[in-house]
Amino acid sequence: MEMTEMTGVSLKRGALVVEDNDSGVPAEETKKQKFSECNLTKGQDGLQNDFLSISEDVPGPPDTVSAGKGGENSEAQLEDEEEEEEDGLSEVCEEEESESFADMMKHGLTEADVGITKFVSSHQGFSGILKERYSDFVVHEIGKDGRISHLNDLSIPVDEEDPSEDVFTVLTAEEKQRLEELQLFKNKETSVAIEVIEDTKEKRTVIHQAIKSLFPGLETKTEDREGKKYIVAYHAAGKKALAKVRTAADPRKHSWPKSRGSYCHFVLYKENKDTMDAINVLSRYLRVKPNIFSYMGTKDKRAITVQEIAVLKITAQRLAHLNKCLMNFKLGNFSYQKKPLKLGELQGNHFTVVLRNITGTDDQVQQAMNSLKEIGFINYYGMQRFGTTAVPTYQVGRAILQNSWTEVMDLILKPRSGAEKGYLVKCREEWAKTKDPTAALRKLPVKRCVEGQLLRGLSKYGMKNIVSAFGIIPRNNRLMYIHSYQSYVWNNMVSKRIEDYGLKPVPGDLVLKGATPTYIEEDDVNNYSIHDVVMPLPGFDVIYPKHKIREAYREMLTADNLDIDNMRHKIRDYSLSGAYRKIIIRPQNVSWEVVAYDDPKIPLFNTDVDNLEGKPPPVFASAPSAGIRCCYAGVLFMRW
Repeated sequence: MEMTEMTGVSLKRGALVVEDNDSGVPAEETKKQKFSECNLTKGQDGLQNDFLSISEDVPGPPDTVSAGKGGENSEAQLEDEEEEEEDGLSEVCEEEESESFADMMKHGLTEADVGITKFVSSHQGFSGILKERYSDFVVHEIGKDGRISHLNDLSIPVDEEDPSEDVFTVLTAEEKQRLEELQLFKNKETSVAIEVIEDTKEKRTVIHQAIKSLFPGLETKTEDREGKKYIVAYHAAGKKALAKVRTAADPRKHSWPKSRGSYCHFVLYKENKDTMDAINVLSRYLRVKPNIFSYMGTKDKRAITVQEIAVLKITAQRLAHLNKCLMNFKLGNFSYQKKPLKLGELQGNHFTVVLRNITGTDDQVQQAMNSLKEIGFINYYGMQRFGTTAVPTYQVGRAILQNSWTEVMDLILKPRSGAEKGYLVKCREEWAKTKDPTAALRKLPVKRCVEGQLLRGLSKYGMKNIVSAFGIIPRNNRLMYIHSYQSYVWNNMVSKRIEDYGLKPVPGDLVLKGATPTYIEEDDVNNYSIHDVVMPLPGFDVIYPKHKIREAYREMLTADNLDIDNMRHKIRDYSLSGAYRKIIIRPQNVSWEVVAYDDPKIPLFNTDVDNLEGKPPPVFASAPSAGIRCCYAGVLFMRW
C-alpha cells in the first residue's frame, strides 16, 4: 500500500458558481416553506442558517475533487424581539440566503490549513465536481441494528387515543391567529370565544381537542351566550402556566396514554438543510422547544439525507400533518417507543454520490475506484467541520479551552474577509465601531444565529460576564467549537503519523479491543492491518501512541497553550474526555458506474420520495460519440 503527499489542493473551493436547487425554481423561492395547506400562522424556513454548519458524516460544499488521491435591553424586550423574529424573515433576508456556498468559501480554508495533506495511493487519478447539485449527495443512516433508514411508509399507526384529523382543519386561520396571540400574551384579551356553528357534541369535542393540541397552555370550556354555544379558551394559571409549558420536559399538557411509548420515532427525509436547522423548523411548526427532539447523528446541509428522529410526546398524527405544510421535508415510518435516540448510536451511513464532469481515462477511473474499494480513504474530518468563513471554528474552540473569553467573543463577532450575508456584515461593523451589543443586535433580522445569541447574552449579562453570555448559545453549538479543535488536532496528527510510519501498523500504535484501547506490541504487529489502527482525539480520558506521535500531540497542544495532561476545564461542559477514531476507513459494498447525460437538470437517480410517488427510474443517454462528446458530461455514480 502506497502513500503520497498532496502536491496541490485537491478540493478547489469556489471554483464554480452553482445553484442550490434542482428544480430550476429561483433559489430564494425554494427556501420558503409552503404553508397554505396548513392554514398556520406566520413562519418562515431558515431561521437557523447562520448556526455552525458542521457534520461528521460528509465532506463539504460544491468542490472540484481529485478523486484518485485520496444601553441594555431588558430580558422581556429581548424575548419579545425573539418572538417577532419567529414570525418570519424579511424579503431582504431571503435574498441574502440565496448567496452561493461557493462564494462563501472563497476566503475560507484549504485542506492543508486543517491538516489534510496525505493520500493513500500514488496513481494518477481523475478529477470531477462533487456536489454540483445538493441532490448529487444522498445519505441514508444505518442504525445500530444494521438497518438502513428509508422513508417508505407514510401511514399513521392506528391509535384510538388520537384525536381525529379534523383537529387540524376545524379552526380558521383567523381563530388560530387569535389563539396564538392569547397563548403568548400578545394582546389584552383574557380569553378567546369561538362560536360553534354546528352545535353537536362531536363538533364541540373536536374544537376542544384542536385548541388543546395546537396551543399548549390553554384550557377550554363550553358556554351559552344569548342562545348560542361558544368554546372559550383561556389560560388556566396565567403566565406561570405558559412558562411551565415552554420549559418543562413534557411540552404537552393534556394526558398521554400510559400504554403508549413516550417517544414517537420517525424517519426524516430532508433536502438542502442540516439536521439542527430541520429540528428548528419542525419545532416551530409544532410550537415546541427543539430540545424535545433527539437523533443519532447530524447530517450535512448540502445533500439529501434520510435519518431517524425521536420526539417526546408528539403524536404521529401531528407529525404526519407537517407533510402538508413543508417543502423539502417528508416524515414517515412512525412508531412509538419508550426511549429517545442518542448521539453516536448509529452504525454508520450509506452514501450515494455523483461526481460530474469527470476527466480522465477509463483506466484512471478504474484505478481510483479500485483503490477506494480495496484500501479506502484517510478518515480526515472534512472541511465543513471547520466552518465556512475566514474565522475557522477550531480557533474559537481553542480560545474556549484556553479560557480566553474575550478572544472567544472577538473571534465570533469581529469583521472578517470573504462573502457573508449583508446583515451579518452590518452587525459586525456596528460591533467593531461601538462594542455595543444592543446596537449590533438591532442590525440582525435573524437573531437566532450564533452572533445574535451571543449579542443577546452580552446585552443581558453585560460585557464582564462573557461566559454566561456565551452560554445562551445552545449547548450542541457551543460544543461544536471545541470538537472542531479536537478534529483539527486529529487531522494534523494523522498526517504526521502517516508521514512518519506510512500505511502499515507499527509497534506503539493503538487499536481497540471492544471499546478498550491497547498498544500494538512488537511481536503482535502481523496480527493487525492499518484498518485496525486508531488515533485519539485529545482529552483527559484517552491514551496516546507510544511512539514519537505521542510527543507530537504534546508539542501541538503546548504551542496552543494547552496542557495535554490536564484537559479538564473550569467549566464542566468544556472538559474534553477525548475519543478514538480509525485512521483509514474501507467502505463496504462499494459499487460504481459511469454514465452520460445530456440535460444537467434531470435527476440521475430516484430518491425515497420519488419511489413513494411511483416515479420511474431515469433513463440515461447513450454513450456519446467522439464528435459530440462536448455536448455530454460524464458522471460517476458511487455507492457504499
